[in-house]
Amino acid sequence: MTQHLPDPEFFDLDRIEIAVEPSSWPYALEQRDEIERYFAALQRERTGVWNGRVLLLKSYAIRGGTMRGSCFETDFASFVTWRDQGFPDPNVYNFFAAAALRAADGGFVLGEMAPYTAGAGQICFPGGTPDRDDIRPGGALDIGGNLRRELLEETGLDLGEFSAEAGWTMVHDAGFVALMKRMTSRLSADDLRSRIMRRLAKVAQPEFVDMRIVRSAADLNSGMRRYLRAYLEREWRR
Repeated sequence: MTQHLPDPEFFDLDRIEIAVEPSSWPYALEQRDEIERYFAALQRERTGVWNGRVLLLKSYAIRGGTMRGSCFETDFASFVTWRDQGFPDPNVYNFFAAAALRAADGGFVLGEMAPYTAGAGQICFPGGTPDRDDIRPGGALDIGGNLRRELLEETGLDLGEFSAEAGWTMVHDAGFVALMKRMTSRLSADDLRSRIMRRLAKVAQPEFVDMRIVRSAADLNSGMRRYLRAYLEREWRR
């Protein structure tokens, strides 16, 4: 029986304020044996996967264009097992910032995740689950810093090379909370893709192995998660 999921929800945000707070995650404790089995198998299959530390969202509220919430730290093994199982704990969210790269001619440029990564084969915008490097002194999450870091790591490009929208578009879809920032390049989609591919060719083990250009719904495919397809369709309707 196919599970029916509610349609993705969209929120236009001016500000994002998320605190990092200590918290024990019952799922990570109760499912430890299963997590270790699953992660060991994943590491045998995908050589670029390692068990670092990541941040997950545990609560949030949106009021007056501001999203306020709290997140906690856990190990990557617990996170990826929970995600790949279909989010069995519905009180936690896989949240992340993503750079929605739009070219001067209107095409969007997305990356294809390498086969040795935890997201093998997925097509997505540059971005990633926050980690300790994104925590400011005092315990606040620097979501803008996370976006800049992930963009540079995954494409070799700096945030300053784009014209970025002032706010964010949040897409909530099941366990995903994607914080999308539209970033417009002065280059055409073909030129932007070529520039990124030249950068990736200099990296020994890049997270992206290819860049894809999408211009309409005809370019969407199953390698893109539902929240991403919904976001792109909404952008094309604007």
